[in-house]
Amino acid sequence: MASVLPSAGTALDDPGPLFDDYYIGPYDLLEITVFQVEDLSRTVRVNARGLIGLPLIGQVQAAGLSARVVEEEIARRLTECCLQDPQVTIFIKEFVSQRVTVEGEVTKPGIFPLSGRTSLLQAIALAAGVSEIADVNQVSIFRTLTDGNKEQLVFDLEAVRSGKVDDPLIQGNDVVVVGSSTARSMVKSVTGTLRGFIGFGTVR
Repeated sequence: MASVLPSAGTALDDPGPLFDDYYIGPYDLLEITVFQVEDLSRTVRVNARGLIGLPLIGQVQAAGLSARVVEEEIARRLTECCLQDPQVTIFIKEFVSQRVTVEGEVTKPGIFPLSGRTSLLQAIALAAGVSEIADVNQVSIFRTLTDGNKEQLVFDLEAVRSGKVDDPLIQGNDVVVVGSSTARSMVKSVTGTLRGFIGFGTVR
């Protein structure tokens, strides 16, 4: 399991795969446009096997890939069969398969559907924000890669909020975990104890 902690000096210059498009999933609805070829433009739903069917080129793998990669594959096949330099664009109309789990020190942990491009900050907002004892400097995204391997990506939420680091995009089935701060936990515990003593002392 890999752990990546982006810094202000590198994340903006080399976004890499963390900031790529969403991965398409089964049952997502795609609007495919081939520029100036209306007969090949259509809206299709990804089937249970992750495939879409298109005229002239047949079935194309879509699930587990970004829209950009599928665009390139469709364009490649159209070039091979019948068109010169086709311009293909894909708009994901429905993210049926995409979910994100947000847990740990957030106000309302849970599993949330993704209705569009969703960043880390937006995912945490779906869980009503972080708790009082959250460690915002160590927020993890656990992700399953297309080859089945898993990785852990670690972000400093304060750096993301301030714009020092790009706000990474969430992918379907990501798990966001906000850890707890030991220092903040101790302060909250001491504060709660003091309140108990004050309350006890004022009883008549």
